Amino acid sequence: MNEETTDVGAAIAGELQLLDPTVRASRSLAEQLLDPEFVEVGASGRRWTYEEMLAALPEMSGADADGPRVEPSGMTGAVLAPGLVHLTYETVFGGNRARRSSLWRRKRGETAWRMYYHQATPVPAGGGQNEP
Repeated sequence: MNEETTDVGAAIAGELQLLDPTVRASRSLAEQLLDPEFVEVGASGRRWTYEEMLAALPEMSGADADGPRVEPSGMTGAVLAPGLVHLTYETVFGGNRARRSSLWRRKRGETAWRMYYHQATPVPAGGGQNEP
């Protein structure tokens, strides 16, 4: 396995962990996966910072171990530069689809990959794979 494949795999593993209800419900686990400079533009259009996301994540959809889960599909990634991976995929939650894009980075001298940026775009009902 080459370094690029390993880096993409590490980012995918991190992304999947952030979708896990156990991680979503635990500030300490989520802190390990989000970069301190993290920013998200959610499907609602709201901009989230690192602190806002850590505070809200346990109360967000998908954080209840007994509740519905976010179902990802088609997750792929590409190394944009050393220490920077771009992931894209779709999710379904509560019947709503979203296209997602995230940037994962590993700072020089560190081993941990952390989500630096995340964007979610809702897919309109009936929206096909290639429809705008």
